[in-house]
Amino acid sequence: MRPEDLLRPTPEGLYCPPGDFHIDPVRPVARALITHGHADHARPGNTAVLATAETLDIMAIRYGEEFCQTRQVAVIGERLDIAGVTVSFHPAGHVLGSAQIAVEKDGLKIVASGDYKRSFDPTCAGFEPVPCDVFITEATFGLPVFRHPTGQAEIIRLIRSTEQFPERAHLVGAYALGKAQRVIKLLRDEGYDRPIYIHGALKKLCDYYQTQGIDLGDLRPATVEGGDKGVFAGAVIVGTPSAFADKWARRFPDPVACFASGWMQVRQRARQRGVELPLIISDHGDWDELTDTIAELGPSEVWVTHGREEALVRWCALRGLPARPLHLVGYEDEGD
Repeated sequence: MRPEDLLRPTPEGLYCPPGDFHIDPVRPVARALITHGHADHARPGNTAVLATAETLDIMAIRYGEEFCQTRQVAVIGERLDIAGVTVSFHPAGHVLGSAQIAVEKDGLKIVASGDYKRSFDPTCAGFEPVPCDVFITEATFGLPVFRHPTGQAEIIRLIRSTEQFPERAHLVGAYALGKAQRVIKLLRDEGYDRPIYIHGALKKLCDYYQTQGIDLGDLRPATVEGGDKGVFAGAVIVGTPSAFADKWARRFPDPVACFASGWMQVRQRARQRGVELPLIISDHGDWDELTDTIAELGPSEVWVTHGREEALVRWCALRGLPARPLHLVGYEDEGD
């Protein structure tokens, strides 16, 4: 069997003809296997969905209980048979519940990584290398310029800024699923025990993380009661990136604009967003993580998708490793 007979790109997303299922489809399909809960990978409207328990819960929180007709929990490491195709889910280290999906038939094994990272994240299971014949890797930060510091080092910078400017609120823009909870948990792990204020759009997901045993500490709504802005002096406020573009952000005293993203390594992006304190915290692998992962797995072939595909394909070619871009469309940088 050729790899393209087992998985192939289609307008709906990656499709497995012998198993008649799609992985992270961008359009509604009859049978969807979902790697994680970010909106560009997990869309409502599919008939049947197979995903980890956490991803199914997250989809229900984001889309409502009727996001699909039937759902099935994929237990990490468990092998399932779908029309003669063996599938299994393995930790991806991206966000809570994220998984790589291994697809096997007739001695051929392809691993679709979804989104992944290798750096430390106290809010989700770490990436698990899965030996395979073909590895499908993301390439969000697939350029040699992207080499990210540790999340702990960036959080220490944030804490030091709150100490240096105790009269100013620190507004941290972070994506609602994964990044916001990671920032909060990293703050707690570095000894920051003051209340952290959150935008209302984060509450349901933060509450869910708490139910999964991830202690985020004292979280309070970022609302101004009685017009007293002084309560936020020196405080950390976490909100969605879009929240900082509207009048919501203007309620806080002399705010320090922060943004947690791998893109904050690009100074122009930080300036365009008016970010005073860029925090280079990414939920995607940087260049070294991507190339080290490929080298560690040693697959016979690499397929590169959603991101800076050409540079990673070229890196593989220089090492005699067959590689090609998939040119899948519909995947954005929600969890960057």
